[in-house]
Amino acid sequence: MSRSRLFRTAARIAVAGVAAVTVAACGTTDDAAPADGGGTRTVSHAMGTTEIAGPPERVVVLDSGELDSVLALGVTPVGAVAADGSGRLQSYLADRTRDVAVVGTIGEPNLEQIAALRPDLILSNKVRHEALYGALSQIAPTVFAERVGVAWKDNLRLAGEALGRPQEAARVLAEYEDAARAAGARYGDPAQVEVSMVRFVGGTVRLYGAGSFIGTVLADAGFARPAAQQADTTFVEVSQEQIGQADADRLFYGAYGEQGGAAQAAVTGGPLWQSVPAVAEGRARAVSDDLWYLGIGPIAANLVLQEL
Repeated sequence: MSRSRLFRTAARIAVAGVAAVTVAACGTTDDAAPADGGGTRTVSHAMGTTEIAGPPERVVVLDSGELDSVLALGVTPVGAVAADGSGRLQSYLADRTRDVAVVGTIGEPNLEQIAALRPDLILSNKVRHEALYGALSQIAPTVFAERVGVAWKDNLRLAGEALGRPQEAARVLAEYEDAARAAGARYGDPAQVEVSMVRFVGGTVRLYGAGSFIGTVLADAGFARPAAQQADTTFVEVSQEQIGQADADRLFYGAYGEQGGAAQAAVTGGPLWQSVPAVAEGRARAVSDDLWYLGIGPIAANLVLQEL
């Protein structure tokens, strides 16, 4: 469906009203973690302000970070988008998303399916869906984060505010920070251990920097980074001939999608990869792209710490 048609569809649904439908996926909340506030509140976010009445019960999330965050806060959304065309949500979330309806992809959310779920809150971010904000707001109160990746902690706090669970968000972050310090301490002095992050996307090789989700996790654990990955950017692209810049005391690599997998196979099967000291000496490990690069939330962050 084209973007213009999506807009027209959303507007039509908003004007005509959404018919009552029976849906298989139902939003749930964890009774052990009650909402911190009810009533009507005003939430400030990247696109302005949004009025939210009471604790939302039917939440739709349109990015992987928002999915991770709401689950960490004890809310199972009624709908979420897949990272790609596979129709699957992140594998590391496993049974947590069993009853969540997939409503398109991050690149193309399906507005008709979203509206049919009768959400009372939609969460996403300006980076992915700025052009869709108006259409989404006609379906339900919509809250957008400003950035993705490196801003995942702020995004968790924003989700906590939108859900009426700010105290739960603060607790989740405090526990994560304790876990990060403990993970680094297992290496003695983590500041003396360089950790390199490599990702294969399409036909490119990316070295992930300090300005990324995984960069923040490594920094919170106290690890050092190779020179090429110390920049405050999400990643820098290098050629296959420059793969030596990925060397470090520990090297972790993953691939996004089929094209990324093909690029990974081509590079890791070649002599240049084998000549990287971390690879030659057995200090390189393949990791789940779903978890280490697409997670962008506290559940993923804690699982990464466990794997480290």
